[in-house]
Amino acid sequence: MRICVISDLHYKYLKPSAEDAENSAYILQFLAEAQGKYEIMVLCGDIFDLWYDWQHTIIKQYFPLLVKLYELKESGCRIVYLPGNHDFWFGDFLPEYLGIELVDEQFDLKANGKKILFCHGDTHTVNDLRYQLFRRFIRLPFMKRIFGLLHPDLALKLGSSLSRTSRHRKDPAHLRLKKNAGLLNYASKIIRSGYADYVIMGHSHNPIITPIDSGFYANSGDWISHHSYLEIDAGGINLKYYKKQGE
Repeated sequence: MRICVISDLHYKYLKPSAEDAENSAYILQFLAEAQGKYEIMVLCGDIFDLWYDWQHTIIKQYFPLLVKLYELKESGCRIVYLPGNHDFWFGDFLPEYLGIELVDEQFDLKANGKKILFCHGDTHTVNDLRYQLFRRFIRLPFMKRIFGLLHPDLALKLGSSLSRTSRHRKDPAHLRLKKNAGLLNYASKIIRSGYADYVIMGHSHNPIITPIDSGFYANSGDWISHHSYLEIDAGGINLKYYKKQGE
């Protein structure tokens, strides 16, 4: 079985910068080329910079990406979507209209003789207590209802102010090391417990494959800086970097 893992696309709904527009073009071409290549694609969180299902409304700026995901699903690829720290207010649109499976928190899979655990990774950092408290608060059911009562234009403007995504915002090196260490420590515990052979995450924007005993921790990186993704097959895990055809 051939599996693809991508995360942290942070596809924009506000007017994109030239760099964001270029990244969007990369993403769309990658998904078009993925048709027929994979049995499963795991979207490991933060695919969209924000997501909300209103009763009769979707965010029109996401339409090109939604079309490519639908075409990929129709080509025979199973798509599994894990929530990130930017896209978590899901309703029925993705599963009912696109056939994408929504899995909360983590996705467990047995494939190619291996036990694999997938998650976004934001609950396993060790240096962001403020975010962990905010995460619990923003996911409360009443917060989702309140957000849904707002006009979409106002809600999205508010959402953009809550988002901390920026290619120009860089955590200090010591904080990045702590974030990465938290993910690695969690993966080590899972692998050494025997629960999984591979632990796959995103969130850190740090593409990496690290051996742990007889297993591996792998991070799919991001599509803001790296255009990175993971391929998993009978031969193991490979970290790849996408280049558009002709480059």
